[in-house]
Amino acid sequence: MADMLVNLCNIPDWRDIVEKIEREENIRIFRAIGSDKFKIIRWVEKISTESAASECDIAFSRMPISCFIAEKDGEPIGYACYDATAPDFFGPTRVLDEYQGKGIGKALLLRALADMREKGYVYAIIGGVGPIDFYKKSVNAVLIENSTPGIYKDFLVRIKRENKV
Repeated sequence: MADMLVNLCNIPDWRDIVEKIEREENIRIFRAIGSDKFKIIRWVEKISTESAASECDIAFSRMPISCFIAEKDGEPIGYACYDATAPDFFGPTRVLDEYQGKGIGKALLLRALADMREKGYVYAIIGGVGPIDFYKKSVNAVLIENSTPGIYKDFLVRIKRENKV
């Protein structure tokens, strides 16, 4: 999967979309705190992958924590991390299937990217993107040529699969 590049100077403000989701869907989006760590990491591994959970764990080691959570009725329904795979990389991220299409993924994306901008980044890399059109539409991200496999070229899961270890 290719990487994408986002100009953080041109991203939409996250506040309106977050407030709308909170008001209309009763879904809260916030920065995770240390006491959330184990619950969130176990949940991420369950709904995503072990690799995503590992990256999420790294996000909890940052100060401030570089993981944002979408929560409904006290339970996580989505997450977005950055500076987990490498500096200036957005991801991993995911929203539960039953909550997709409500703007939650976009709200998490914008909240995390705005945080990256506040830290001084001017551009962000979205690593190994899945829904290319989502990122193009949400933040005008552009594909980075020759970015596959990029940072994931030495990914242990891939090595294991190729060598049948």
